[in-house]
Amino acid sequence: MHKTITSSYLKWAGGKKGLVFILDKLTPKNIERYFEPFLGSGAFFFYLVQTRKKFQAILSDSNFELINTYKELRDNVNELIEILHEHQENYNKNMEKYYYYIRDAYVPKNNTELAGRFIFLNKSCYNGLYRVNKSGNFNVPHGRYINPKICNREKLMECSELLRIYEVEISCNVYRNTTSKCENNDFVYFDPPYFPISKTSKFTDYTKESFGILEHNELAKEFERLSDIGANVILSNSNSDYIKTLYKKYDIIKIKSSRNINCNSKKRKDHYDLIILNHDRKTKDEKIISKIQSTNTKNILKRE
Repeated sequence: MHKTITSSYLKWAGGKKGLVFILDKLTPKNIERYFEPFLGSGAFFFYLVQTRKKFQAILSDSNFELINTYKELRDNVNELIEILHEHQENYNKNMEKYYYYIRDAYVPKNNTELAGRFIFLNKSCYNGLYRVNKSGNFNVPHGRYINPKICNREKLMECSELLRIYEVEISCNVYRNTTSKCENNDFVYFDPPYFPISKTSKFTDYTKESFGILEHNELAKEFERLSDIGANVILSNSNSDYIKTLYKKYDIIKIKSSRNINCNSKKRKDHYDLIILNHDRKTKDEKIISKIQSTNTKNILKRE
């Protein structure tokens, strides 16, 4: 167990860095195999590997560039750091010009350079948002930063070590191909693209294949299948009536969260997420709820 918890090396819109304490309290005490098929920043995974006994981890995402970055971080971290250091120096000379050059014109020569491009754009784009157009091209505008840290050597080395010492299995795959390997007592954490709660909040273009209402319905069916075989599952989603209906037979918890991709900072607060679980963690016990609340005072837990 680490005394200081290393967070993810990525800045990620919708990342779970602020919710890991609550998720941890809702997680089964003993984990032997952990599946996270919508990996994103991997904030919850990085928290678990530093606070729990060693377990087998199977991580995946349908975003090829993201998964390539994880693999390069694990296998070629020193070369990756050199590339990011060069990006940092060039970016500091003319931030906006260099950003759009890397986004629109730069062609990586290998997978390590591709990973360097991914991290550079992640650190310098608008609020860590990952969005592509129908052609699959990254189209997020330049962020509003004074001096973003493109190359955080210490954190990159720490995350690389965690991926290596745990011999993590990392693959580019749709979630169903990953969870098809699940068995009784495995632990699965789903963090899919959130169901939109308004027309203006719609965001499904994480990859060129959107994740819409049909996909959320299919995910709910997979949640039920995993429940039937005895897997322990937690799912995060938006505070949507539709999502509540899809998972009405399961335990639903509403937690206060923020929306860091909103251009208006005042509108980033006072939002709620849903956490849905299929296993008995005695969450109706007031002592458990109180403990979750006190762990992270910024998140307010409410029973649906």
